[in-house]
Amino acid sequence: MKSITINGSKRESVGKVATKALRNAGEVPCVLYGGEAPVHFAADERAFAKLVYTPNAHTVVIDLGDNGTFNAILQDIQFHPVSDKILHIDFYQLFDDKEVSMNIPVVIKGAAPGVLNSGGVLSRNKRKLRVRALPADLPDTIEADISELELGDKLYVTEVADEKFKFLHPDNTVVCQVRTSRVSLQIEDEVEGAEEGAEGAEEGAEGSTEGGASAEE
Repeated sequence: MKSITINGSKRESVGKVATKALRNAGEVPCVLYGGEAPVHFAADERAFAKLVYTPNAHTVVIDLGDNGTFNAILQDIQFHPVSDKILHIDFYQLFDDKEVSMNIPVVIKGAAPGVLNSGGVLSRNKRKLRVRALPADLPDTIEADISELELGDKLYVTEVADEKFKFLHPDNTVVCQVRTSRVSLQIEDEVEGAEEGAEGAEEGAEGSTEGGASAEE
């Protein structure tokens, strides 16, 4: 998995006053968990743009200069409810021999015959899937091949599995499927309605004819 480096500085004071001062200076207070003890640090808010405002998944190298370098993943993030600025970020430290859980984006491959030939619509049920793996085995993306999906077919999580990682989802989780489009359903309903109307008209005509014959008799 691709990695992004965050250059920061270790925080000596973690109180509310110090935290507010950091934010006013354009920095984000952060905490790194998973090691022997939590590591409090801060970094420029602009340094997180490629990590936070992207659909891609990345690991992180946290460089605190003389205080060490740590491999990590983003665990939690808090935004301001009005300005949407980053208020706080939690990271989780990575170790080569310890599995971690992470959300990985799903990438669609190919074209579904059910869409191309039958007028169906591709519905993406899962744009990200949560996996558990060793850091070295974390994938950048999960590839979903839809080249054999006909109208009504579904692609399950078991069909995109890989021995290097395991999914934290039930086996019957649907990744994507080809549905009948609303337009097609509407046309079908209109056709059925027209057929029913025609049948009703024929039955009415037959009833009138039979009624006329009885009168003549």
